[in-house]
Amino acid sequence: MVRNAIQHHVLLLLQIRVILLPKIYLKSYVTEKGTMIAMCDAELIGKVLSEGKMELNLDRYADFYKGQLLEPAEAERNIKEEPSIYSANVVGNRSVNILIKNGIVGKEDVKQVEGVPFVHLYNVL
Repeated sequence: MVRNAIQHHVLLLLQIRVILLPKIYLKSYVTEKGTMIAMCDAELIGKVLSEGKMELNLDRYADFYKGQLLEPAEAERNIKEEPSIYSANVVGNRSVNILIKNGIVGKEDVKQVEGVPFVHLYNVL
């Protein structure tokens, strides 16, 4: 009986851990020129970030970013498997760091609004 109670508590803790892990929204749009990705740290969806003349409206444009809800490692695997990214709209520390880590953008390409990093990448052909 005690063993069953312990197993039950361990399962509950694992479920809570999965729920609390930071997530990333990733959405791909396939076009003639290649793939456009939209990626955003999940907790930023629904916010409006503004600083000076810069505004990132992650409330009005939430559907643009809301694709698969993934753990960072899963999002990174998906990015690595994408053959031809020609455009990317990426917001948030975890999301931007995936692009930097994989050499898609450099740190110098990253902008910030209200302290939140973002990248708009366009490969002009």
